Amino acid sequence: MDRKELIAQGQQMMRICNSCRYCEGLCAVWRSMEYRREFSEGDLHYLANLCHDCSECYYACQYAPPHEWDINPPRTFAKIRTSSYEMYAWPKSLATAFRANGLVVYLVSALALVGFILGIASAKGPQALWGAVSGGNFYEIVSHNTMVWLFGLAGAVIILVLAVGLSRFLADIKEKFGELISPSALGVTLKEALSLEYLDGGGWGCAYPKDEASPVRSWLHHCIFYGFLLCLAATTVGFIYDFVFDWQAPYAYTSLPVLLGTAGGLGLLIGPVGLLYFKISRDPEVTDDSRTGMDSSFLVLLALISLSGLLLLLFRSSAALGILLAVHLGFVMAFFVTAPYAKFVHGIYRFFAIAKYALERKRKQAIGH
Repeated sequence: MDRKELIAQGQQMMRICNSCRYCEGLCAVWRSMEYRREFSEGDLHYLANLCHDCSECYYACQYAPPHEWDINPPRTFAKIRTSSYEMYAWPKSLATAFRANGLVVYLVSALALVGFILGIASAKGPQALWGAVSGGNFYEIVSHNTMVWLFGLAGAVIILVLAVGLSRFLADIKEKFGELISPSALGVTLKEALSLEYLDGGGWGCAYPKDEASPVRSWLHHCIFYGFLLCLAATTVGFIYDFVFDWQAPYAYTSLPVLLGTAGGLGLLIGPVGLLYFKISRDPEVTDDSRTGMDSSFLVLLALISLSGLLLLLFRSSAALGILLAVHLGFVMAFFVTAPYAKFVHGIYRFFAIAKYALERKRKQAIGH
């Protein structure tokens, strides 16, 4: 199905749903739908990214298959989301390739970058990879300056590419960045985003992997979301220790960066493994097969990053440090490189979709609706 047909299908679905409104209490998608009579392509992209894919609406719908109208919001929104990721990505060709072969692209990128890091480390001699390092100091394997330049350059490029994608999304949904992060909207957005409010399926939890509502999917997303934030906090604290106080790694197991990183790593291991397990048994009726590789590869890479990081911490005083460091840095670098074309972007677009919904409510209140 091409994009034109997909958008037409989405518009027909939303016209039917807007007439029915049986699902209006389930999540923000259906309440935002009621603010519209017609649905442009940008409206559909906004609603699809506002959707948290809990599937509760599908099992509640009287017009879902096998009804002749074939109303299937989770699958239709999933397809529209995937299409929007490609439309906003820059360059677009990389996003298309990633969707088609997500896991392969991830693994090839990761292995190539692991080999690259191994090559950098090997320049110091075989002992850098196969010998125990004093105090677990990984800067003896890959220098501090090399890490700063590698990840600083990669980070700058990725931020630029993500910024291009976000600007295209905001133009498509006809919103301005400044208004979306205004104090009045930002407070509501942060509350709803940080609590993952719209993963509750209207209060019962997600109908996931089958038709029985459960909070488990929300818990697993919390593990990933807050695991990522904890790892980011660990990196930030480490940066402050290094550049402000001149306290260089490795840090003690009881230090703040290590404690934050360990907690975050466990969250980023439990969450992805749990979601992968549920994806295997998910109802195929609500699944978009075209994005399976994108979703699964993202979760696999997160789990590999976390596992390699925890092993690196556990065996940092052993002769395995060099190999484990190269593997972990390779996986992390692969995450950086592929982030703008992978499932990672859904978090950014969803955050700003929630922000738009907060603004919509404010605007409706201002005119007395």
